[in-house]
Amino acid sequence: MTISGALSNALSGLTANSRMADVVSANIANVLTDGYAPRDVALQSQQAGRGVSVLGITRQVDNALLADLRLAESAFAGSETRAKFITAIERAVGTPGKSGGIAERLTALEASLITAASRPEETSRLQTVIRDADALATSLNQASDRIQTLRSEADAEIARTVENLNADLQNIATLNKQIQAAKINGRDSAGLKDQRQRVIDNVAQVVPIRQLLRDNDQVALVSVGGALLLDGRAALLEFDATRTVTTEMGQPSTPLPGIRIEGYPVRTDDTGPLASGKLAALFENRDRVGVGAHAAVDAIARDLIERVSNAGVDPDPLGDGTHLFTDAQTPFNPADEVGLAARIRLNETIDPATDDETYRIRDGLGAPTPGPVGNDVFLKNLSDALTTPTALAAGSAMRSVAGHITEFSSRIANDRLSADQQVTFANTQASELRSLQLENGVDTDAELQRLLLVEQAFAANARMVRTVDELIQTLLRI
Repeated sequence: MTISGALSNALSGLTANSRMADVVSANIANVLTDGYAPRDVALQSQQAGRGVSVLGITRQVDNALLADLRLAESAFAGSETRAKFITAIERAVGTPGKSGGIAERLTALEASLITAASRPEETSRLQTVIRDADALATSLNQASDRIQTLRSEADAEIARTVENLNADLQNIATLNKQIQAAKINGRDSAGLKDQRQRVIDNVAQVVPIRQLLRDNDQVALVSVGGALLLDGRAALLEFDATRTVTTEMGQPSTPLPGIRIEGYPVRTDDTGPLASGKLAALFENRDRVGVGAHAAVDAIARDLIERVSNAGVDPDPLGDGTHLFTDAQTPFNPADEVGLAARIRLNETIDPATDDETYRIRDGLGAPTPGPVGNDVFLKNLSDALTTPTALAAGSAMRSVAGHITEFSSRIANDRLSADQQVTFANTQASELRSLQLENGVDTDAELQRLLLVEQAFAANARMVRTVDELIQTLLRI
């Protein structure tokens, strides 16, 4: 080997070792950086034994593991979104034994009716019945209003999610171009790829996706359901937000707006191209779970009105079609059940805030003047009407009002429990995959060992340069 060849080898080694030291130090510095993939230096022997050349920096990524992790993160985000919504509905409806809920208000009314029937001459007991009846109607109003608010919040969250999704897709398209330009110009693009991976991870939580490789290190994104979200350019997702989601919205006659991809409407249910993930869960909350909860409380409100009006409790006392419980102070129309829970009111002929006409709850709403103070017929009939088994729909189980409320509360509780179990399962799966990804991440012990080897190699190459220098100086002195 010639002196020039030895010097060339040593200098190329110094360059390579310097680059390797930079990479190792960057790996150690970013050991806690989210989305950072360990780097390695790709080396190649030069022709004719002229040393070593650096081909570039490679990222160590397990693409199969990353794809599975993204699907798991998407499932977790979707299940968590569903669980939070169902939990909020459960709180709005209330559970038996907890204060403030529909069941607790009904229990209070049933108890006050029994107490008042035992001493119908006591005005204070009659007043308690009126207040408890009003509180029961109010609890149905509040539950319906809360469900409506939750659906409106879900609609607003859909709008924000779609906006963020469009921004992320545009950012990925921009990063694709920057990575392509870096590759063409021979620049390192590992940092850009890390940034792109983080943005794609955000997209994957909203919509489950598959990443497809393209030329020049570009990627395309396709949803698991088959919607093309990015290939060269980003697809545009459109959603028309609804300022306030009313009870009637979501019915077949009044559908709520969905998603459009590049101007074409797509399904938002489990069979659509955006199924699973956070976005699909938000649509499910707004259009299925929320609508079902509204329908359930409306059915309970209808049952309450019909029990009083059809069981001989107080048949049309004022001759205007209204009874103890009304549809916003008007007669209830069975064809107008949607939204009834928000409109149910205690008949205004008895005011829970005053004692002026308390006798009406004892003698009947149509009584012009107080009747016998010992009359308990109306109170007993009202109590019996609440406990008589009826069906909410043809073919359904016969239950009392308390039974229907308990069944609905139990169904919500079971749905919440099932949703919590799905969250636990999805979180466990995602955590295991994240652990596997971390095992493939930066190993500080291994990196420090590499750094020691780089230091030794650097010292050896530096020694070679020094030796060559001494040889040249010796030759010059001869």
